[in-house]
Amino acid sequence: MLTDLIIKNFAIIDHLQVSFGAGFNVLTGETGAGKSIVIDAVGLLLGERARPDLIRTGEEEAVVEALFDLSNCPDLQRALDEGGFCGGDELVVRRVVSRSGKNKVFVNGSLATLGQLQPLTAGMMTIYGQHAQQGLQRSELHLALLDQFARAGELVEGYCGHYQNVQQLQRRLTHLDEAERERQQRLEFLSFQSREIGEVDPKPGEDDELEADRLLLLHQERLAAATSGGYGTLYGDDGAVCEKLETLAASLESLAEIDPRLGPLGETLRSSLYTLEDVANELRDHGRQISFEPGRQNEVEERLAQLASLKRKYAPTIEAVLSYKADIDGELEELTDIDAARDALGAKLSEATRQLRKAGEALSATRQQAAGELKQKVERELGDLAMGKARFEMRLTVLSEPGPRGLETGEFFLSPNPGEEPKPLARIASGGELSRIMLALKGAAPEGDGLSTLVFDEVDAGIGGEAATAVGEKLRGVARGKQVLCITHLPQVAAFGDVHYRVEKGEEGGRTRTSLVLLDEQERTREMARMLGGACVTDRTLEHARELIGLSRGG
Repeated sequence: MLTDLIIKNFAIIDHLQVSFGAGFNVLTGETGAGKSIVIDAVGLLLGERARPDLIRTGEEEAVVEALFDLSNCPDLQRALDEGGFCGGDELVVRRVVSRSGKNKVFVNGSLATLGQLQPLTAGMMTIYGQHAQQGLQRSELHLALLDQFARAGELVEGYCGHYQNVQQLQRRLTHLDEAERERQQRLEFLSFQSREIGEVDPKPGEDDELEADRLLLLHQERLAAATSGGYGTLYGDDGAVCEKLETLAASLESLAEIDPRLGPLGETLRSSLYTLEDVANELRDHGRQISFEPGRQNEVEERLAQLASLKRKYAPTIEAVLSYKADIDGELEELTDIDAARDALGAKLSEATRQLRKAGEALSATRQQAAGELKQKVERELGDLAMGKARFEMRLTVLSEPGPRGLETGEFFLSPNPGEEPKPLARIASGGELSRIMLALKGAAPEGDGLSTLVFDEVDAGIGGEAATAVGEKLRGVARGKQVLCITHLPQVAAFGDVHYRVEKGEEGGRTRTSLVLLDEQERTREMARMLGGACVTDRTLEHARELIGLSRGG
């Protein structure tokens, strides 16, 4: 749920801060006051494109910031944690639009991308406006709306997985057919590559081991000098360090009876002597292991050159080269016995197609049942919206071949008046009818989309009178389980709001500015009277406004 919204230097808004609550939040105001600007700002929170012309004149950047309550959104909390945007029960989104084009997105204080922001906020909030009504005129979206109503997401996902598998197998079979035409040339080419890699016979990690050997060989003289020379210096030579330390330690120990302080020093020296003797022995043993094999360095260099040639031709690592060889050997096997390969692929394709059909039939059955339920619920909702005579249905048309979304297409049909044959919704519905149908669909499946905040931008356009009252009542019904923000010009709709805000445009310091004011009961009555009677508010319009508010509350 959207709890707080802050807008700075956005269009004609210099600074606006408002807190929203649950239920039905109504926003009204005169034409041009800036209501649509508020919607544009909310759109940025949903990841819509930011334009420099949205920045207030004279400013370098605009900022839109929002706080969301996630206490009832465990999935979003988990998504935030997985994305590294830990925030517990809260989500803070901040968009900064700069004239320089260096726009920024922050999620819970951390920099983010639009690709990270969009799925987070889209899972909580959406804007229904004229574009949403126009969406009903796109028949290709109707099937998705039915699936949403039917809660068929898992069935759709399963079907799509089978469909992609079938498509992949069909592509492989097509590739095999094409490869047969170029079979001999391809066989020779792949055989050469496989033979070249096989002759070198690289081993995983071999190049790393050879590089280590190469380094030792390049510095073998220094290593030999250090080991043998170190042994001689410490132990092997006349007058070696250990010999001198032995003499000194014995001398100190013999003088301990004369001066007790020398005894511990002698013991420490002897302990160091033992350590140095161990070091000398290890240097001697290590030196004996260093071999000066004639030609070994050349062998290593030649082998490394072979491996480098393979990596240059086929893949950046030996492991990848071996993986590539396994792939081409598999293709060689297919090409060598192409009929058997085609038969095997055909069998896989046949089984995958059977699974696709099975998944499609399960999805189709769910859609058929849901279409009937949707018809009844939408017609019942339309009855509440002053369209009681309208007939609504979802027509499913079986495809000749399985499609990417199922075995059928779907389209909404509507008969607004009795006695008329239902026709495609996209072609016959008026703007006012589309508004009410959209609300009816929302009312038919209020929990279907999982959204907690719905923003309606003048969805009541093109209606009035009884229909407007029905829309207001329906919006309040939707708001019982969700947070609803609605911009409206109709007092019949505004009367049903739980909370009422007025968008005001004024002038301050020679600059136009927009503000959002929370109205008390008296201010709300005056705003409703303005919406009823225009600029001239009379006792009669005030009384009418009070009557509308009272009726909306059941008075």
